[in-house]
Amino acid sequence: MGRIHQTAIIEDGASVHPDADVGPFCVVGKDVMLAADVTLKSHVAVAGNTKIGRGTTIFPFASIGHAPQDLKYNGENSELVIGENCTIREHVTINPGTEGGGMQTRIGDNCLLMIGAHVAHDCILGDHVILVNNATLGGHVMLGDFVIIGGLSAVHQFVRIGEHAMIGGASGVETDIIPFGSATGNRAALGGLNLTGMKRRGFSRDDIHALRSAYKYLFSGDGTFAERCKSVPEEYSKFLSVQTVLNFVNEETKRGFCHPE
Repeated sequence: MGRIHQTAIIEDGASVHPDADVGPFCVVGKDVMLAADVTLKSHVAVAGNTKIGRGTTIFPFASIGHAPQDLKYNGENSELVIGENCTIREHVTINPGTEGGGMQTRIGDNCLLMIGAHVAHDCILGDHVILVNNATLGGHVMLGDFVIIGGLSAVHQFVRIGEHAMIGGASGVETDIIPFGSATGNRAALGGLNLTGMKRRGFSRDDIHALRSAYKYLFSGDGTFAERCKSVPEEYSKFLSVQTVLNFVNEETKRGFCHPE
């Protein structure tokens, strides 16, 4: 059975599961839904049309679901959806969507947002994403599953970062990062592949070798990058890791693609 501290404010209309814990001095808005086993530690402010999934824990002084920092936002009833078993640490800020971006910000399951991270309006995060301390996402950013954003890094609005990619600390990401990519720098450049992450997640030796060969072909072969994306040799493209990258680079991009220096 959950517990609501006597100093917490639960506005009329809020849906709080009986097994949720709401700690001291928390404020839960009228359109908020807290699922079973959600824990708000203390001094957490949750507003707007916000849904928080089962087992998620939010630490003190986080601001969840308040109005976006977008001058075009006009009070539309957009939403924020946070998945199950996420950990959201102190001073994290997450904004809902806007009419200009699909009306929803969404965070997947089993994500870790460390101290001071910011997720702006209309961002879409996959499962098992990690934002290290003070990582910042501009509006409309899309992160695939298992993406890691290093501390003090900033991702420009509309950038896509593919699954299993890793961004080094204190990096500025202005262009799309391919799945499995590893990028770092003041203006981030690809430094290769996130091979450590692939090994940790059980990708086969053949998958890794094929992706390494395809990576060299994509970024140092003859012709333009667009041409190479459509002509990757079949012996590489039959592997899942390579196909994931090809699907990503053949989708629409608003920011272009990050390349090696």
